[in-house]
Amino acid sequence: MKDAAPQTVYLADYTPFGYGVEDVHLTVRLDPGKTRVQSRIRFAPNPEAQDRDFFLHGEELTLLWAKIDGAAVTPQLSDQGLRCTVPDGPFIWEAEVEIAPESNTALEGLYMSNGMYCTQCEAEGFRKITFYPDRPDVMAVFTVRIEGPHPVLLSNGNPVDSGEGWAEWHDPWPKPAYLFALVAGDLVNHPDRFTTMSGKEVELNIWVRPGDEGKCAFGMQALKASMRWDEEVYGREYDLDIFNVVAVDDFNMGAMENKGLNIFNSAAVLASPETSTDANFERIEAIIAHEYFHNRTGNRITCRDWFQLCLKEGLTVYRDSEFTSDMRSAPVKRIGDVIDLRARQFPEDQGPLSHPVRPESFQEINNFYTATVYEKGAEVIGMLKRLVGDEVYAKALTLYFDRHDGQACTIEDWLKVFEDVTGRDLTQFKRWYSQSGTPHLQVAERFENGTFTLTFKQRTPPTPGQDEKLPQVLPIAVGLLSPSGDEVVPTTLLEMTEAEQSFDFGGLSERPVASVLRGFSAPVVLERAASRQERLFLLAHDTDPFNRWEANRALAQESLIASITGAEAGPDTAWLSALLEVVKNAAQDPAYRALLLGLPSQSELAQALHQRGVTPDPDSIHAAAEAHRQTRAELWQADLPMLARETEVTAPFRPDAEQAGKRALGSSLLAMQSRLDGGAAAQAQFDGADNMTAQLSALTSLITIGAADSALRAFEKQWRHDRLVMDKWFGVQIAYAPPAMAVEMAGLLTEHPAFDMKNPNRFRAVFGALAGNHAGFHRADGAGYDQLADWLIKLDAKNPQTAARMCSAFQTWRRYDADRQARMRAALTRIADTPGLSRDSTEMVTRMLG
Repeated sequence: MKDAAPQTVYLADYTPFGYGVEDVHLTVRLDPGKTRVQSRIRFAPNPEAQDRDFFLHGEELTLLWAKIDGAAVTPQLSDQGLRCTVPDGPFIWEAEVEIAPESNTALEGLYMSNGMYCTQCEAEGFRKITFYPDRPDVMAVFTVRIEGPHPVLLSNGNPVDSGEGWAEWHDPWPKPAYLFALVAGDLVNHPDRFTTMSGKEVELNIWVRPGDEGKCAFGMQALKASMRWDEEVYGREYDLDIFNVVAVDDFNMGAMENKGLNIFNSAAVLASPETSTDANFERIEAIIAHEYFHNRTGNRITCRDWFQLCLKEGLTVYRDSEFTSDMRSAPVKRIGDVIDLRARQFPEDQGPLSHPVRPESFQEINNFYTATVYEKGAEVIGMLKRLVGDEVYAKALTLYFDRHDGQACTIEDWLKVFEDVTGRDLTQFKRWYSQSGTPHLQVAERFENGTFTLTFKQRTPPTPGQDEKLPQVLPIAVGLLSPSGDEVVPTTLLEMTEAEQSFDFGGLSERPVASVLRGFSAPVVLERAASRQERLFLLAHDTDPFNRWEANRALAQESLIASITGAEAGPDTAWLSALLEVVKNAAQDPAYRALLLGLPSQSELAQALHQRGVTPDPDSIHAAAEAHRQTRAELWQADLPMLARETEVTAPFRPDAEQAGKRALGSSLLAMQSRLDGGAAAQAQFDGADNMTAQLSALTSLITIGAADSALRAFEKQWRHDRLVMDKWFGVQIAYAPPAMAVEMAGLLTEHPAFDMKNPNRFRAVFGALAGNHAGFHRADGAGYDQLADWLIKLDAKNPQTAARMCSAFQTWRRYDADRQARMRAALTRIADTPGLSRDSTEMVTRMLG
């Protein structure tokens, strides 16, 4: 357990470590309760450092002995590490420590997962393995010897030698300690090879537990596609002789990019048509790409300090988004990214957890693995690319790789590359890294004497610690349509730099219809007084796929809000009829049509009401959404069979964009049909399903209409031995439960023999689903708040990282009515007052409480 007394770390206080590390030799003798780690490290004074304090981080370590240049020393020990007097010049530090992996439930450092040894060192886990300057700007070459009675012993880099009960690995590329990895266990590999663009043969392996060999083929295919794409698009070639991926059941994150040895949450790499949905396949493809791309943007060039986390994560998220766009559908990927941004990052920006893309301070770095750092960080990269253009972006990235290879860098280093290539001053653009909050962009229009003028005003509401906001650089993509639907001005990028700015489009014979913020060219809240008729026009005619979807989304939101507030008796049937005509267009990508059928989330509707000064009532929001879905099903009843026939897939299962799009549209149509036939079609699909996408979509349709009892029993019986599929079984029962039953369902499932709170996937399956059931979690009696608080307190004692991240379910507590606010505040206070609460959770709840 970490010390619960938080200490704030500030970006402004950065100083380099007093000593450089020339190389590291580790010998790890594995034992569940008494693993011995012997280190031999060559240090030398850092000429760029002023402070010569020799402090090595270390937590939960038993020091057995320490030596400097072969002579025994007695360091000063604390809960955070050790200090020691050292020579003025270069010296060799040696030490041996003892750790207990089997009791490490925090899943940080070296721990055990069902008998397998595994590490997770980002951000500060290496200090739980041995004493070391555990900071990203200390980079060194590692040689690791592993000793243990395990058939597979893996570490970073290339294999050097091995024998009975031991293996040695050497990583020739200097790296920070957070990229260290070690895996040992009874594993089997799915092997392959890859030939790089220079002709080098690379050995590839995906290592899994016996029995999971049949779920590796897609992951290997995605890895090879990622390697080829990085060569073709960014010119980056893999730089070791071997690349290993390991699937681990117990893992706090999705995956980890350790040099040459990527460790993956099993859910992020194992896949088969029978056990994985199309969404799982796409997620696995993206995560494998993300971790591989880190080899250059994160490993070879890392971050100087953890305040620069967005340097590696924002850029790599942007790269994996580009990859998915190339592998699948660019418009569908863009819309999916924006849905996710609005669902996760916008609430973060608009609440007590708001922070800049590059924070100025933190108490626990694990709490800054956020949507702001990752997703908003990627949006900032995308804006920079739009501003400079594809060709200049490519030149800047080449210079970035050449100039900073092997270095630990900052945002200033990144932006300087673009300034040097373009000659631009990016001082104002840098505000995207330092200002928190989501800018609001107001639009006004004027048409006079053949000139159409768009006037924009930008403002960013105050956020914690930042009341005054300066204008930011906004790339605004705009197109103009004639009243007949023809595009009279193609997509044009406007660069806004002032608080208020106007742009003219001349030579027009009639007033156009503006399509503003095409492709969601900047992560802003667009405030534009568009009429219902204009939105219907854009839905029918806009040539920009994102803005066409956006017009439909706005129509859905307005219809739902009118129902929630009582302004209208029911859904806007004229809009639903117009939407039907678009959905019936077989020339449109089925995946895109499926996105058009999606509604704004209930949390998104709550935020929209809150911004209008209306206190959101979760029960009314849920009722309006259900009424809308029912009305749509009834209105479209005659067309559903024809639409469903278009989604039929007769070819063997492929997890590609074409088939996945048809299944996505088919799932949406099945949900509508289930409201009309009592679940007959869904039950038939469930009984005959030969893939998980079909089976699970049928199951969720049955749960939604309250007809899933027998299907749930059959699903559990069929899949009770597959841990990843059972995560789905746990989650859907709560996520799709009637709000009045969600809390009780979660409680019932925690008593199931397969529930294990120590497994992050299983815990998230239950309580992530509860938090996502908007009306269920926000039940008026506060039962949802109390239940989640109870379990977060329990989990914090075992796994602080996962507990702290799930505390964010409470971050929007101030938007609701006074009674719900009081109940959520009481739950947060109860968590905060827990004796021995980790500093991870302490920071989160105190920030939310203000």
